[in-house]
Amino acid sequence: MLNYLWFFLAALFEIAGCYAFWLWLRQGKSALWVIPALISLTVFALLLTRVEAAYAGRAYAAYGGIYIVASIAWLGLV
Repeated sequence: MLNYLWFFLAALFEIAGCYAFWLWLRQGKSALWVIPALISLTVFALLLTRVEAAYAGRAYAAYGGIYIVASIAWLGLV
């Protein structure tokens, strides 16, 4: 059950990191947005290492589903 928490947090940090890059590249925000983007994507990668992935295919399929839900939620917030 803890794996779902790691997946949810990983999805959140991945989306936030990509959004920060998007703000810089597409919205003309300061290049300083790269700093939180890199931090967020680093945390994303570290969180994925916390998942017990004895069955990597199933683990990433579950992550994909959580990522989609998190993306839709992010769309509603932004």
